[in-house]
Amino acid sequence: MAVGVLALQGSFNEHIAALRRIGVKGVEIRKAEQLENVSSLIIPGGESTTMAKLAELHNLFPALREFVKMGKPVWGTCAGLIFLANKATGQKTGGQELVGGLDCTVHRNFFGSQIQSFEAELPVPELAATEGGPPSFRAVFIRAPAILDVGPDVEVLASVSIQSSKNVDFNSTLQEESAESDSKVIVAVKQGNILATAFHPELTIDSRWHSYFMKMSPTSNEITAASSSSNYYDDQESYLYNKQPKTDLPIYE
Repeated sequence: MAVGVLALQGSFNEHIAALRRIGVKGVEIRKAEQLENVSSLIIPGGESTTMAKLAELHNLFPALREFVKMGKPVWGTCAGLIFLANKATGQKTGGQELVGGLDCTVHRNFFGSQIQSFEAELPVPELAATEGGPPSFRAVFIRAPAILDVGPDVEVLASVSIQSSKNVDFNSTLQEESAESDSKVIVAVKQGNILATAFHPELTIDSRWHSYFMKMSPTSNEITAASSSSNYYDDQESYLYNKQPKTDLPIYE
């Protein structure tokens, strides 16, 4: 069965392209009934308030919540992380509706505005152990959220260092408490059938997060066989990944 990608707004095309690189078919989801034809779902990055308004307009929230409750794999990136969180802070006046299911509190614009976007090398031991490749992942953060706290059943997969001297927008009390020099903030988690990242793996050539997500699916054996059948491409991807420029955006060290 294909992987659904919520296609209301944001980087859904990039996710579909990333899935294609590992031999998986991604299909655009805009209506509740389309969820019946997919085995897993990606909620992409974008403008979370706009996505929420469109989801409400198309009456998608009940179907999305049911999809999560059924235990089907769901991955939220950036705005998708906000969608899946049980609680969100730093929202616009009036807030926005959430799908929920992920036991965490997320701050909507933790790292500031669009011009404060950045890239960072994240240690990813779980990802590297499962998917191979380098021990770090170069993550792209675009007006990104961050996870302020998690419940006992949530596994932290990646954190990023933050420094009080950096140009980060700390608006909430929780942020101010966590903004001490050289502290870290959570940016990737997993809880049961839910995966969430504050950054955009779909904007890089490193497809390990997509492969990791696919292994959460009941049909992961078929997917693994399909994606491993192209060793030549894997070698080329590794080559291109290691050759790509590493200093495009401001970097948190």
